[in-house]
Amino acid sequence: MDLKTFIRDVPDFPQAGVLFRDITPLLQSPEAFRYVIQTLTKRYETAGIDAIVGIESRGFIFGAPLANNLGVPFVPIRKPGKLPAARMSVEYALEYGQGQLDIHQDAIKPGQSVLIVDDLLATGGTAAAAAQLVELLSGRVHGFAFLVELSGLDGRKRLDGYEVVSLIEYP
Repeated sequence: MDLKTFIRDVPDFPQAGVLFRDITPLLQSPEAFRYVIQTLTKRYETAGIDAIVGIESRGFIFGAPLANNLGVPFVPIRKPGKLPAARMSVEYALEYGQGQLDIHQDAIKPGQSVLIVDDLLATGGTAAAAAQLVELLSGRVHGFAFLVELSGLDGRKRLDGYEVVSLIEYP
């Protein structure tokens, strides 16, 4: 299936000069969405994954059904102020400031093999921060799975040393 046919280009969003890759049409197609989840399931069904971490918010869309299919826990990584129990936090650089991600302190058991899932790999800052959180909890990052990769932004370089899988790539 050509997944690019389900990605809408939106010029000048969120600001002039940016070409936004909108995944909404893919989410509106049960066949395309099913294909994505089945493809990722086949890719990881024998990989020894112990947990799936999804990065807020679109990582939840792909990570939760993947975790269900693999029969492993789903762990949300959230933006600040969203988790009710004891948590770990990391700050990371954004294009125009700082960001923060949180994870519950009891979400990952030491030694667990964790796959981090998100919709898009751009500069890699958010993904690297998610890996840092998993490792702070003594988990082992098996790798990353993304729907879309914007390869021209070199996010893969920031994740050097980790396995990175993306189903759609744009220069």
